[in-house]
Amino acid sequence: MRHLSREGVAARHPALVTVRVVRGLPSLRRRGVVLAFEQALAALRRRQGFRVVQYSLHSNHAHFVVEADDARALGRGMQALGVRLARLVNRTPGRSGRVLSDRYHLRVLRTPREVRNALAYVLLNLRKHAAERGGAAPVAVDPASSGRWFSHWARAAVPARDPPVVSPASSWLLRTGWLRWGRIDLAETPGG
Repeated sequence: MRHLSREGVAARHPALVTVRVVRGLPSLRRRGVVLAFEQALAALRRRQGFRVVQYSLHSNHAHFVVEADDARALGRGMQALGVRLARLVNRTPGRSGRVLSDRYHLRVLRTPREVRNALAYVLLNLRKHAAERGGAAPVAVDPASSGRWFSHWARAAVPARDPPVVSPASSWLLRTGWLRWGRIDLAETPGG
């Protein structure tokens, strides 16, 4: 990714962030990686000015819906997130070195519709990838996502028994503004 200056970030606008890992790494969806990542996210909840509100892990990339007070808080928060992700991937026996393939991709979300689409994209990304491969994904919460803590599913989902590792939303857009476009159905396929 070219090193251009980032879009303007403001506390009132959440953002969709994507990070990619280098080729040849084991899948980020492995149970041990997911559990270790959730522990790392729980530690990030105490970080001032930066919040991971939703996430999903995939074989070679991860998506996040985040909030940051400003561009500096976003940069530092993403750096902390990247370091934690690299450390847990490098716990694999015999593995060391670079984990993230490049800088993160950022899209600032400015409207309720954009936020709703981003939430569906992150929480249901497994369904999107299954549709691209010509298959069908189950109508269920992705176990490698924060979906089990998401409280605005259109259909009842099995609630999490464990405390959330993601932070609660603080911006109006991410708390309630997006609901103008309707709750998210587990059977949706983003971009489909």
